[in-house]
Amino acid sequence: MAASPSTARAINDRLALRLLQREGPLTAGQLKTLTGLSRPTVADLVERLQDSGLVKVVGETGDRRRGPNARLYGIVADRAHLAALDVRTDSVSVVVADLLGETLAEAVLPIGSDTATEAAVERAVVLLERTAGKAGTVPLHSVGIGAPGLVDPVTGELRDSSGLPAWHRRLVAVLQERLPARVLVENETNLAALAEQRLGAARDQDTFVLLWLGHGVGAAVVLDGKLRRGASGGAGEIGFLPVPGTSRLPSAVSSDGGFHTLAGSVGVAELAGRYGVSAIPAPQEPPSAALVRAAVRAVGGASAAEAGAGEGAPADEGGSAAAFLDDLAERLALGAAAVSAVLDPGRIVLAGEAGHAGGEVLAARVEDRLATMSPLRTEVRAGALGGAAVLRGALLTAREAAQDELFAPHDEPRARVL
Repeated sequence: MAASPSTARAINDRLALRLLQREGPLTAGQLKTLTGLSRPTVADLVERLQDSGLVKVVGETGDRRRGPNARLYGIVADRAHLAALDVRTDSVSVVVADLLGETLAEAVLPIGSDTATEAAVERAVVLLERTAGKAGTVPLHSVGIGAPGLVDPVTGELRDSSGLPAWHRRLVAVLQERLPARVLVENETNLAALAEQRLGAARDQDTFVLLWLGHGVGAAVVLDGKLRRGASGGAGEIGFLPVPGTSRLPSAVSSDGGFHTLAGSVGVAELAGRYGVSAIPAPQEPPSAALVRAAVRAVGGASAAEAGAGEGAPADEGGSAAAFLDDLAERLALGAAAVSAVLDPGRIVLAGEAGHAGGEVLAARVEDRLATMSPLRTEVRAGALGGAAVLRGALLTAREAAQDELFAPHDEPRARVL
């Protein structure tokens, strides 16, 4: 069936806005070339988008010819502001950006384990409000939140999980009550996968698995271009995976004895201690990341976090750092082999602070060992975004929610993003 005139206009407008988002400011002639639309149709859509406050003239081309044909049109970035929160066990990070995702303000707040629930929530809310204030007077339209734990795939709510601070779940509820903005919550590892797919080591990959290696471990599953959350939102809880090399099995209430015991920060630190590898972590950094980074430097490699930094690498005279990385790769390959056997993802991304610190030095070791455990060819790549991946993914989620609403015609139903 042929589209109605109003539907055709909506399709054309969205196409033009997506092109302006991807390419930056464009002339009407460039929009005509990229969309394949006629000149009158492009002129009409540009006028509509200007009248709606979504597009404005931002300059002119450098061509000698002046006038209407030289005008550059761009998206009005301050039409709405967005916020992203990375809620960790002991801290909250906030970024506020414009409609195009350009960072306007950011902040980090440590929250001690002895902080009462209501006090922790209030500190986090005030942090967001102050950061948004520093970004300007434009109100927040959408807020993306990345948090550990399970997110109900039906309601979109953060589920009550044992072992996680009570203020996490309370924070989401308070923000939804106090903010006029749309609040979206997603598991932190899933957001990291979204960011790595758009901006990092899984760019343009329709099928892959991301292993998050930070204080804890987790996984995100992307199959055929779609993030898979599972029936209860628990897809990727790889910390509970039973693996050899531990003294007991995990339970329904604790991942101790599972893959978490081998690949979590505490287990990695214990392993490093056996080989005499030591390092001092940066503030809010998992000890495992500092240890892996030190070992990579010692074997003469440059981790993803240090590439281009120009720092010298201490000699690994006894081979202890190399042995530590080999042993760690063996552990990580156990989890990767289970993932590969069930999902055949083709690519596994080692993300999180420790995965980023290990860079291709660690990723290559894991890929070699994985090849001996599984007949399925699986590439292993280091995450490109490190600990920032969660914030980047939360911001992408908030931006898409805002654009889906703002770019839609007034008579079109609003789509639910998560």
